[in-house]
Amino acid sequence: MSTHRARRSRRLPLLAVVAAAGVAAPSVAAADTPATADTTRPAAVQAPDDYYQDATGKSGPELKAALHTIISEQTKLSYDEVWDALKSTDEDPDNPSNVILLYSGRSQAKDANGSDPDDWNREHVWAKSHGDFGTATGPGTDLHHLRPANVKVNSTRGNKDFDNGGEEVPDAPGNRTDDDSFEPRDQVKGDVARMILYMAVRYDGDDSFPDLEPNDKVDNGSAPNIGRLSVLKKWSAEDPPDDFEKNRNEVIYDRFQHNRNPFIDHPEWVDSIWK
Repeated sequence: MSTHRARRSRRLPLLAVVAAAGVAAPSVAAADTPATADTTRPAAVQAPDDYYQDATGKSGPELKAALHTIISEQTKLSYDEVWDALKSTDEDPDNPSNVILLYSGRSQAKDANGSDPDDWNREHVWAKSHGDFGTATGPGTDLHHLRPANVKVNSTRGNKDFDNGGEEVPDAPGNRTDDDSFEPRDQVKGDVARMILYMAVRYDGDDSFPDLEPNDKVDNGSAPNIGRLSVLKKWSAEDPPDDFEKNRNEVIYDRFQHNRNPFIDHPEWVDSIWK
């Protein structure tokens, strides 16, 4: 018998509201210009009032455990289904025919997805080799850490941990890399951090999946760890959730997985769990 609680009621889609406000992204004519989110506007979406009720008043390990239970109630996608889902979650609000690529910030046609060097493909922000979960349904297909990325830039990132420093990445201004780490552009540093921390809460060793946990080092290899935690915490604080990220969280919740990234809704919980 399932021990899952009944799914909480969900808000109606608010894509039209968010599309009218939120992200200043490039048009088709300026497809090579990085997207810049407007973080000065108020959030257009938020979690239902009762979604986090079981986490209220908790901190540290108790908060992490409560959030794990809450966000583990989700619908799982196949890896093929991820293609179409990303075309909705990462849609360019200024051009519904395009998606915004995570690292380069470019607006690119939704149907330009594939394996050619100039296509976009599915980037596992928590590198799938860190825990060896591959593309199996579960962590390998979780939309909360899968993003559209240019094929060449995705290959450059590979399975490197996250840290500051390195040489600038060709075709992706603002991103830097060296032998064992990758630094994303400033506009998505917080996004990357919150995706990593979501994965650490959602996948804690049950469901036959590895226990994922960030640590404060790089070059983690195939261990179910990724770093650097201290840098990720700083990125999350310096780059708070913008309207594009908040809308993405809502689309995943409402249309696909029916769970949320708690660190987008409550960035302050990062420091509460990882002191």
